[in-house]
Amino acid sequence: MSFFDKIFGGKEENPEQKSFWKKIESEEDLAKALEKSYINNIAIFKHSTSCFISKTVLRNFEREIENIDQKVELYYLDLLVYRSLSNKIAEDLGVRHESPQLIVIENGKAIDNASHQNISVSQITQ
Repeated sequence: MSFFDKIFGGKEENPEQKSFWKKIESEEDLAKALEKSYINNIAIFKHSTSCFISKTVLRNFEREIENIDQKVELYYLDLLVYRSLSNKIAEDLGVRHESPQLIVIENGKAIDNASHQNISVSQITQ
């Protein structure tokens, strides 16, 4: 790993490699995730894969989430590839689109959301 990869996050920092992420790649995936929010709260991380800030926030969040005991269903959306799904989430949940963004959902409704450096595990462990 190069010096820059250590600072800015190399390819091995890929969220698809983290076992706790469930991908949202279709409206069906989104519907299933929202359905699960009626059992336990879920969180959707909307990530711009081309943005340095988004990559840094994602990496910091992943480090933080690995150190909690609470079981939370985490969903990952690559908003560059699935922009229409990102727009649907914003519209359906009444949450203004931002990137990066973490949206916490309970009973099919957004109960918390944050973007950029305000994203924290504390949002889902309350």
